[in-house]
Amino acid sequence: MHEEAYRVFYAQPLRLFPVHGRFFYTKKPLLQRLPPPYRAAVNTIELRLGPGWTKPPRCQDTWREELGLQDCTNLRRVKIMVEIDTSDSIFLGFRGQNANEDTYKFFCLELLRGLLVRVPSLETVEIDAYPGVKKDSPLVMALRRLVQSERNSIRLTWGPLRGWEKDGDEAGEIGLERAMAGLGLGSASASTVSTSASQQQNAARIVQVQA
Repeated sequence: MHEEAYRVFYAQPLRLFPVHGRFFYTKKPLLQRLPPPYRAAVNTIELRLGPGWTKPPRCQDTWREELGLQDCTNLRRVKIMVEIDTSDSIFLGFRGQNANEDTYKFFCLELLRGLLVRVPSLETVEIDAYPGVKKDSPLVMALRRLVQSERNSIRLTWGPLRGWEKDGDEAGEIGLERAMAGLGLGSASASTVSTSASQQQNAARIVQVQA
């Protein structure tokens, strides 16, 4: 049973580097702790760009042999989530000593380049971002150019959060908005509740006048 179950379990997306504060500065990310047979079962990896941008942990290095990417023989997809782009002027004065608007961008490109080089089985790179990051931001554009120039066999796709598959830079359907709509918590529902409450108050006034 274990031989069948672990392949299904590790087929779920695996976050390459931790973002939780308790494990953020760990010396060994989860992938590095896995035995080689389990690494071979991983087919999707998630890479989050933004956490720790002022001083990224040493474990965030895709060129390290110890990380174990060479054992991910069935890895097909990398999902990149861009949380922030430090090239924006809002980060001026907060980038740290000897850092400029391109410092973190080049760091992120090296992370992705290491994945592209060390994982020959890779087929798809998916890029998505938080609402504060635009499609034409320097970091997103640099990631896109790297994917398109490094290996022609890799397919570039856009994630569902921002809906960038469409033309323009319109925000996609965010999961929270979808959930609220399903629960009837959207603006239309709120308007209906307000109207019903007003009708009940008017009915109560009529009853009082008649009494």
